[in-house]
Amino acid sequence: MPRLVCFDLDNTLIDRDGAFLQWARWWAELNGLGVAGVEWLVAHDNGGFRPRAELFGLARERFGLAAPVDELVAAYDEEHPLFAWVEQSVLDGLADLRAAGWRIAVVTNGGSVQQNLKLEYTRIADAIDYACVSETVGVRKPDRRIFELAAAHTGTTLTNGWMVGDHPSHDIAGGIAAGLHTIQIGSRHVPDAPTADHQFDSITEVFPVILAG
Repeated sequence: MPRLVCFDLDNTLIDRDGAFLQWARWWAELNGLGVAGVEWLVAHDNGGFRPRAELFGLARERFGLAAPVDELVAAYDEEHPLFAWVEQSVLDGLADLRAAGWRIAVVTNGGSVQQNLKLEYTRIADAIDYACVSETVGVRKPDRRIFELAAAHTGTTLTNGWMVGDHPSHDIAGGIAAGLHTIQIGSRHVPDAPTADHQFDSITEVFPVILAG
């Protein structure tokens, strides 16, 4: 039976924070908010973990925006993905894994519209076997069930599989709960969160480790 590799999307396969900064610059210019507006958005984004309705509610008050919060959020969900990009080396690494017989799932917390648009726009959707988006499937990392869904939809099991992500409490804790080997991308620290089997600064360092496993 083929084995499974699960990848987080934001700040793992793609530079989510970099894309947010690019969007913030565009949106601030569009709304006449200037450099201070960009800095405010980045400071209040909390790396994407602040709920979008809360972020845009604050932005609406701060900048006197006329549009309702739900309209601002809906527009953002379609705008932000257009600023996402993926390095060719990442697509090549995914292709190498599939060529070696691995099945690949993206397992991501987030909204269906935004996450699926990111996957399509970056062409990651064409490089994987299944995308498991939390809003779509109704379960979030670190819940083991989201990894079980990924395995079921890729025709694999969780045995000797991998989870690769940047967040210790979501990706690494979830991967461990699912019995997967784990790799953390970056050095995000969360108190009392478990430690991954490996830690790398770059996603490109991951592929040779999995291929050798």
